[in-house]
Amino acid sequence: MSIIDNRKAFHDYFIEDKYEAGLVLEGWEVKGIRAGRANIKEAYVVIRGAEIFIVGMHITPLESTSTHINPDPTRTRKLLLHAEEIAKLVGKVERAGYALVPLDLHYVKGRVKISVGLAKGKKQFDKRETEKERDWDREKARLIRAKV
Repeated sequence: MSIIDNRKAFHDYFIEDKYEAGLVLEGWEVKGIRAGRANIKEAYVVIRGAEIFIVGMHITPLESTSTHINPDPTRTRKLLLHAEEIAKLVGKVERAGYALVPLDLHYVKGRVKISVGLAKGKKQFDKRETEKERDWDREKARLIRAKV
């Protein structure tokens, strides 16, 4: 069950591979995500040492957050992946020129997970080509509906 999608990632990048990762969250963050107050559009994923972090993910705290907690909406959060997956990602990002992009937040068995995509950047003409294909598909569907 998807919570948030990052459509901008599919517009700006060619997604080569997807990985599902867990998130290290605090209680108020989980409540904010369940209320639909999260944003991953401007977020990006970085590798520090042998660990992976998401930077810039914004979670707006609820009004009912406890008074003794000082929530930081854009704090850096750690992603949880297997060591082999991290090693594979480190190799591709450093050598092959790929980027790690957050794709969506979703639930798996009641836990919040994030899909991370191994992506290569699109050039401007690639983006225009994608838009043309999308418009043509929309026009074909419209024509088919008009005939029937």
